[in-house]
Amino acid sequence: MCGLTGYFHLSGHGRIDVHVLQRMTQALFHRGPDSEGSFSDERVGLGFRRLKIIDLETGDQPLYNEDQSLVLICNGEIYNYRELRESLRQKGHRFCSNSDVEVILHLYEEYATDFLHLLNGQFAFALYDRKTGSLFLARDQLGINPLFYMVVNGLLIFSSEIKGILAHPDAYREVDLIGLDQIMSFPGLVSPRTMFKDIKSLPNGHFLLLKEGNLKLVEYWDLDYPRIGDISYDQPEQSYVERLLHLLTRSVQYRLQADVPTGFYLSGGLDSSLIAALIKRASPDTLRHSFSIAFSQQDINEAKYQQEMAEHVGSQHHGILFTDEHIPAQLARVIYHSEMPLKETYNTASILLSQCVKNTGVTVILTGEGSDELFAGYVGYRLDHYRAQAEKRYDLEAILEEDMREKLWKNRDLFYEKDYYAFGETKAALYSDAVNDYLRSQPDLHSDLVNKERLQDRHILHQRAYLDYKLRLSDHLLSDHGDRMAMAHSVEARYPFLDINVVDFARYVPPDLKLHHQTEKYLVKKVAQELVPSSIVQREKFAFVAPGSPKLLAQHIDWVQHILSTERIKHEGYFNPAAVEHLKKQYVQKNFRLNVPFDSDLLISVITFGLFLELFNLPTLG
Repeated sequence: MCGLTGYFHLSGHGRIDVHVLQRMTQALFHRGPDSEGSFSDERVGLGFRRLKIIDLETGDQPLYNEDQSLVLICNGEIYNYRELRESLRQKGHRFCSNSDVEVILHLYEEYATDFLHLLNGQFAFALYDRKTGSLFLARDQLGINPLFYMVVNGLLIFSSEIKGILAHPDAYREVDLIGLDQIMSFPGLVSPRTMFKDIKSLPNGHFLLLKEGNLKLVEYWDLDYPRIGDISYDQPEQSYVERLLHLLTRSVQYRLQADVPTGFYLSGGLDSSLIAALIKRASPDTLRHSFSIAFSQQDINEAKYQQEMAEHVGSQHHGILFTDEHIPAQLARVIYHSEMPLKETYNTASILLSQCVKNTGVTVILTGEGSDELFAGYVGYRLDHYRAQAEKRYDLEAILEEDMREKLWKNRDLFYEKDYYAFGETKAALYSDAVNDYLRSQPDLHSDLVNKERLQDRHILHQRAYLDYKLRLSDHLLSDHGDRMAMAHSVEARYPFLDINVVDFARYVPPDLKLHHQTEKYLVKKVAQELVPSSIVQREKFAFVAPGSPKLLAQHIDWVQHILSTERIKHEGYFNPAAVEHLKKQYVQKNFRLNVPFDSDLLISVITFGLFLELFNLPTLG
C-alpha cells in the first residue's frame, strides 16, 4: 500500500500551494518511503508516497492515460489486473507501465464510475479528469484501504490518513464527541465518523464524485445476505467445501503477486493456519517468513500451535515474546498511528509484529482476518442459539433494552455484544457533564449506524454477520488494527478471506454449514482438515487478547498515573474525575480481572483518549 493526499478547490479554480501539498505528502512518509510524486493545476493538488510492491521500475505515481487527460493516485492493489489489462488492450487501450493500478484509468475511460464492480482488490484512489474538472474518490468494497476527507473554506481536503489533512493550514482540530461515544459503545468507529469533528471517513463500498462544484456520495456495494425464503440450499455439503477451497486457493495466488518478498502471520488459530497451508501449496519450493506474537501469560499463549504450523509448512519462523512492559513502551506510538483512542491494548502487539516483518526485509503479509465475520467464528453466533431458547424477560429494564435495540437495529430481539441501555448508564457515569449534555442533545444518536434494511427478514446468523462486518471489521480490524499497524512500518497486509469472490460466496452458504451443531466455522474446518494439523483444526476458537489497563496500573508508571490524575481529567473535561478514581481503585484490587471481551476495559479507553488529546494537540472541554 501507499499514501495519497491532496486538496481540490470546490469553486473550480484557485491556487495550489506546492509547499502545503509537500507537507501533506510528507505526513504520509511511513506509508510510502520508496518514492514521492505530485501533480497540480489551478483546481487540484495531488500528492503521493509510494511503497514499491508491483512494477518497481515504472510504477511511480501519479499515473496518466494516453492523452494525459486523466490523473490517478491509488493506494492499494488490483489483484485481477492481468485479466482486466488484457481485455482493455483488446479494446485498444495502451499502457505506459506494468503497474496493477493503471487499469483504473482505462476502465474509467470505458465505463465511467460503473467500473468499480469489476475490481477485485483493496484500494482507495483519487482520479482527476482534467477535461471535465471532476474528481473521483473511491474506497474498496470491504474498506481495507482508508480514505478520509474534510470540506472547509471552499476546499475538499483528502488523505489516506488524517495526518495528511491536518497538515493543511485550513484544517482544524476538534474532538467529535459522537465518535468518542462510538468507540466506548461499539467495537470501534463506524464510517463516516472519525474522532475529529468534520473530518469524515469515506465508507467502504462508497465513492465521492466532485463535479461542477457538487459533491455526491454514492454507495456502490454492500454486504447483502439473502432474505429467508429467497434461496434454497439444495447443494450437497461437499460442493460448498470444494467451492470455498477453490476460491481461497485463487485468492491466495492473487495475493502472492508481488515483486518484493511476501510472508504471513501465524496466530496459532485455524484461519491463519489455513492461509499458510494454501501459500505452501501455491508455491511449495519457496521459503517464506512467518511471524507470530507469543505471550508470557500461559493462559493466552499460543506459541505451541504457531510453531507446529510453521514446521508443518516449513517456513522460517519469527516469534516475538510479548510482555506487559511492551504495552506502555508502544502505546503512544499506537495511538499516533491509529489516530483514535482504543478500548484494548492488542495493537501494541500488532505494531511490534509489523516492525519484525520490516526488519526481516518482508514487505507483504498475508493474514487470516475476515473469516470469523463471514463464517460465524465468534462466540456470539453460538450464544444466539441459547438466547432463542431462553425464557423472555418482561421487566422494565428488559423493555427499555428492547426499545434501544429497536432504535439501533430495528429488531427488538437482536442482541449484539452488550445490553446497550444498561451500558448507557455506565457511560453516563463515566462522562463529564459537558459530554453528557451534548450527547443527550443528539436525539438520533447512533440510529444511523447501519442500513437496517440489510437486517430485515434475514437469518439471525446473517444479521449478526452483517453487524460484525459493519461495526467490527471495516473500521476497526481492517483500519486501526490492520492498515495502521502494518503501515506504521511500511508493510502491506493482504486478506485472502476478504477476496470479493469469497465474500460473495459466503453470502449464499447455508447458515448451518457455518455454525453446525454449535461448531463454529464448520465449513472452514472442513476445507482445512486435509491441509492443517488436526490439533489446530479441532481446537476451540481462541480470541486474540492482550493484557489491559490493570496490568498498566500494576506497573506504577508515572505518565499513566498523570493521565488518570484527578487534576488532568478535570482539566480535559471529557470524563468524570470521581468515576475515574473509582475505576482506578477497583482495577488495582487483588485478584481483580476483566473478562475480555465480555467486560469493557473502561480505563484503557480513558488512558488512550488522554494520549490521543496530547498527541494531536486537541482542545479541552475543561
